Amino acid sequence: MTWQQEARERLAETGQRVGSARAAVIDFLGEQSCCLGAQEIHEALAAGGARIGLASVYRAVDSLVDVGVVQRVEVGDGIARYEPARGGAGHHHHLVCDDCGKLEPFHDDALEAAIEAVERSTGYAVASHDVVLHGACTDCRPA
Repeated sequence: MTWQQEARERLAETGQRVGSARAAVIDFLGEQSCCLGAQEIHEALAAGGARIGLASVYRAVDSLVDVGVVQRVEVGDGIARYEPARGGAGHHHHLVCDDCGKLEPFHDDALEAAIEAVERSTGYAVASHDVVLHGACTDCRPA
């Protein structure tokens, strides 16, 4: 089952219909490799010819967060970003350049193992997590 199919099913299970705005957001997010803000989602959909309002994008991502298929990512700049909540191979964390604002995904097996070790040692059942590392990218870092 694709992420898009899962998103539609989760909405249907909660009695929410998948209208054209939600369908457009689901289809678009399903093709993304990292998080985007609602404004970026709106601009990309509009550039592709979709007739969808910014408020509809916000409502769509909020409903997808509520049913657990979209993760809201906060990187500390006041802009909420959204990405499909994909476990396993698609799961990643984020590097943020505090100078230019570049956002890059990364995956680290050792970090995931450390998080699992914390879970075992504390007895917590970790439902989700996101790690955001701040610093300077290679373009902005002093030589």
